[in-house]
Amino acid sequence: MRSSAMSAVVRAYLAARWRNHKLPNRQAVSAYQHKQLRRLTRQATTELPFYHSYAGMRFESLPIINKGILLANFSDLNRASLDLEAVREALALGKERLAGRMIGMSTGTTGNRGFYVISEAERFVWLGTLLAKALPDALWRKHRVALALPALSDLYSSATLGSRITLQFFYLAQEPEAWIDRLLRFAPDTIVAPPKVLRWLAERGQLTATHIFSGAEVLDELDRQIIESATGHTVREIYMATEGLFAVSCLHGTIHLAEDVVHFQFERPNPDSSLVSPIVTDFTRREQGMIRYRMNDLLELDDRPCKCGSAYQAVRRIEGRSDDAFLLADRSNVVQFVTPDILRNAVVDADPLIDDFRIVQTGPDTITVLLPEGCPETAEGKVRAALDTVLIRRRLVARISVQRGIELDFSRKLRRVYREWQGPDQA
Repeated sequence: MRSSAMSAVVRAYLAARWRNHKLPNRQAVSAYQHKQLRRLTRQATTELPFYHSYAGMRFESLPIINKGILLANFSDLNRASLDLEAVREALALGKERLAGRMIGMSTGTTGNRGFYVISEAERFVWLGTLLAKALPDALWRKHRVALALPALSDLYSSATLGSRITLQFFYLAQEPEAWIDRLLRFAPDTIVAPPKVLRWLAERGQLTATHIFSGAEVLDELDRQIIESATGHTVREIYMATEGLFAVSCLHGTIHLAEDVVHFQFERPNPDSSLVSPIVTDFTRREQGMIRYRMNDLLELDDRPCKCGSAYQAVRRIEGRSDDAFLLADRSNVVQFVTPDILRNAVVDADPLIDDFRIVQTGPDTITVLLPEGCPETAEGKVRAALDTVLIRRRLVARISVQRGIELDFSRKLRRVYREWQGPDQA
């Protein structure tokens, strides 16, 4: 990394560390965010055509957007007025820059891909902030970091800090057997990978890093327990997406929202659930507006104080996406929204010997459960009974089938609970 870029990363790193100490309570966090939102609103209404008609208005007056609105108004939501088709074509040709900006796209787990436009400066702010939260000693201690992620762009390849951080990438388009020898020779002290990869390594005694970060997909408690039991180290989480860096676990393992760079509002998709979906506004994004953007992730917040003393909102767990919630009709033919946690807990609690599973809604009233080949025969009946109990309690109607055999695909995101059936309003 050239010296000017490294200096930008260091400044962002130090700024994030400074904010961590200068925002000691919720009042200070709120005041800081209010100031950032006012600045961002002025910039957006001046620089982004999509917001021109909102000039002089307060942040709360800006519209809530989603992926569909962003894609439909792509050129009006980035300062370079880059056209979405031009970005798509450039990425298809393997380019990661257009008109002096960096471009990229999401993996498109649940449908249409998301596309982003960022500046070089924004990339270094992202990197410095991430390092400050994940490896707070990065300026004075060397780290060897292994990144095993489903998609690696120039955004990730920037993640180096002079001689302090050495990176190697391991591409999940390949099976782990193709790169495991290289990983072991590299001997990382830090690894960032999806939980299925971390578990695969842990079960083989090949997860030797002391700093273990789960990213790119939901960390299930089943996987966490197996990884931590095998390694003796806490699994921390990095919660980020095309839309930005949202949270990083502290050294105690508590996930803290990155409220120094992102403002969060929350919606409750189901009044009977403790889960919420965030609406995010990224303070650091200026090239592309990421303002009051509705995510479809499902989180459970935690108001208990963390031992680390951080004032940033804690998250008990990241559950998945609202796209994966089941849509099941009750006996009055009223369709209910059933969040993944309800179904997941029923299956896991059914039998302690269940160490993997998939729960799939395959039709308006059909659910398929997949269990490993080695799972006891008695588990099938217990799973049916547990799910029946959940359905009866909510007066829901569904037919449940249990099958054997789970295929682990390292090139795709792991989703243990998901809905294949599109739903009545999407068919």
